Amino acid sequence: MKLKSTLGLAIGSLLAASSFGVFAQGQGAVETEVFAKRYFVDSSRDMDNGNLFGGSVGYFLTDDVSLNLSYGEYHDTHSHDRFPPSGRKKVKGSLSALDAVYHFGTPGVGLRPYVSAGMGHQSISNLPARTGRDHTTFANIGAGAKYYFTENVFAKASVDGMHGFDNHQSEWMAGVGVGVNFGGSTKPVAAPYVEPIVAPVEPVVYEEVAAEPVRVELDVKFDFDKSNVKQDSYSDIENLAEFMKQFPETATTVEGHTDSVGNATYNQKLSERRAGAVRDALVNQYGVEANRINAVGYGKTRPVADNATEAGRAVNRRVEAAVEALAQ
Repeated sequence: MKLKSTLGLAIGSLLAASSFGVFAQGQGAVETEVFAKRYFVDSSRDMDNGNLFGGSVGYFLTDDVSLNLSYGEYHDTHSHDRFPPSGRKKVKGSLSALDAVYHFGTPGVGLRPYVSAGMGHQSISNLPARTGRDHTTFANIGAGAKYYFTENVFAKASVDGMHGFDNHQSEWMAGVGVGVNFGGSTKPVAAPYVEPIVAPVEPVVYEEVAAEPVRVELDVKFDFDKSNVKQDSYSDIENLAEFMKQFPETATTVEGHTDSVGNATYNQKLSERRAGAVRDALVNQYGVEANRINAVGYGKTRPVADNATEAGRAVNRRVEAAVEALAQ
């Protein structure tokens, strides 16, 4: 009955979360999930394979790393003692676990593979040749993938391996689950509207007025190892968007950069996420057509300041863009 109540609450949360577009993934997000797993037992334990049903809750320490606490109860598994009269008994019990999970890819709609590692504690009854409950501590490793149908609702497939410290036995599980994600910080809060400041162009009084070039540049700075746009940068992004609306024939490339800390592969992905965050703000918040904006990342290959100092590294953590047009 307790498990039915948990499933009902989780399904209700799924329906509620699908109605709130203000929730988002990313650092600070909370994920809840219900799951069903097939439990494959070590042959030396004299038990049948069974099922594990339960739920979990996780908290995202960063955009990619979460800490997950889970609880499940065993069903449809039996022990079979080799020496009667004990005979075949229904095994009852639970599994609790705490795991760290690393997600690959960028937060948002789509596929996010992951790997995990942690500790678990199993408590079961009716094992052969035992009295009372059997308690086992496990080391856990796992891998799987989540598919986010929206920012909030996802489905998951997983494979988990467990090795017991007490009995030195290895077991594994394969399962599926559904869940909701809410409360993160990846999706920026909309900045208040600021009337764009457009530099006046002095009119040239000729019989034929010659076109003059006008140019707007964008330089958005980021915190260390972050890809979310800071609040004080939205007015600059909005100025660029208004300029592009005024000159609809223009297009631009948003270029992401990092400082020199970290390896090249990680910094390349971080620079792409930074460029993508600025491009998303131009498209989703300020209405610039997506086909007019290209986003690229250059990692740490194009510094404009000395990476040997903190001040220089802060200058290098940036996204740049420029738009030029001819105005009459």
